[in-house]
Amino acid sequence: MTIRRNLRHLLCALCYASALAARGDEAPDLAPDFSAWLSQFKQEALAQGISRATLDAAFTDAQPLPQVLEKDQSQPEFIETFWTYLDKRLSPQRLEWGQAALLERKALLDEIEARYGVPASVLVAFWGLETNYGDYLGDFPIPAALATLAFNSRRGGFFRRELLQALRLIEAGDVAAADMKGSWAGAMGQVQFMPSTYLRYAVDGDGDGHKNLWSSLPDALNSAAHYLREIGWRPGEPWGREVRLPDGFDWESARLSVKKRNKDWAALGVRQAEGSPLPDADLAGAIVLPQGHAGPAFLVYRNFEVILGWNRSLNYALAVGHLSDRLLGLPELHHGRDADNRPLSRDQVMDIQCLLAARGLDVGDLDGLPGPQTREAIRAWQKAAGLPVDGYASVGLLEQLQAAP
Repeated sequence: MTIRRNLRHLLCALCYASALAARGDEAPDLAPDFSAWLSQFKQEALAQGISRATLDAAFTDAQPLPQVLEKDQSQPEFIETFWTYLDKRLSPQRLEWGQAALLERKALLDEIEARYGVPASVLVAFWGLETNYGDYLGDFPIPAALATLAFNSRRGGFFRRELLQALRLIEAGDVAAADMKGSWAGAMGQVQFMPSTYLRYAVDGDGDGHKNLWSSLPDALNSAAHYLREIGWRPGEPWGREVRLPDGFDWESARLSVKKRNKDWAALGVRQAEGSPLPDADLAGAIVLPQGHAGPAFLVYRNFEVILGWNRSLNYALAVGHLSDRLLGLPELHHGRDADNRPLSRDQVMDIQCLLAARGLDVGDLDGLPGPQTREAIRAWQKAAGLPVDGYASVGLLEQLQAAP
């Protein structure tokens, strides 16, 4: 047993060293290579109809932005626990400001809800989480930020396409290059649209003939509602709700791909968080566990998946849904506060991946991110070890893996 454990630890160490080398967190001086890359990219943009004037305006003195790469390596949606993430974003001030916005912007929000079917509380929740109700829109120069990510990022192809779309916005006169500022990842305006989303879904909400998501709130909120409707929002249906799971619940069924009708979950003993029966509605939903079996549980429906279409983070989507509920006066969450809330670093996730890989399990890329393949590998090991099969990467799981024979 000791020999097997030592061999496994050796394999893990080799795997970890190889993954660190491939990840390359310590970035070298990128400027010379970036200059050559940008020159080639400009030729591609010219061939696609972007003018030389737009390119000159967008890339004046352009250099790669190291802080953009740093933020790409440490996105809170993927490294913070659910409770840490939620508590930071549902502060008393954000809740107070959101409730005030519902009253102050009632006429606009009612008009948008009538047009698109998206509730006012949901729109305000997106607005609050994205920019704190317009309080902070981001100050990164979008062309330079997107060029940095397109040049040196794990998703270079995606950001290259977004950069071309940003240039098309400038070319069309929707925004001057100098004014195109936003988040490190290229999202812009009051509701933080990526350039491709801006081009496809932005609308002129105030009727002035322009689509300005920075300074026109009618444009921004109408555009957000238009986007949500177009990607599948169902008027009149809830996003989801916190639930109480019965003793002996089959943890393997807690995943987005396993959907059952309310009546079928009820038959398995699932109840609303305060203990009352689930509503007798003909809705199909899935159980999700954002902090493993010890944390809170949610029954989520089709509109939750629409929120995920905006941002693929489970934590983000649950924060939007819960904030929209709280803005309407619904209570705080009931369960799961005693879950282990120790933060899990990216290197610790890589430790988990390496320990699982050393056991012959397929974790996908050794990238320090708990993606779908890593979660499936966790479930496989938990099942073999007789543990709750929740697929959740945590400090506790890492300790169990390190102690296992």
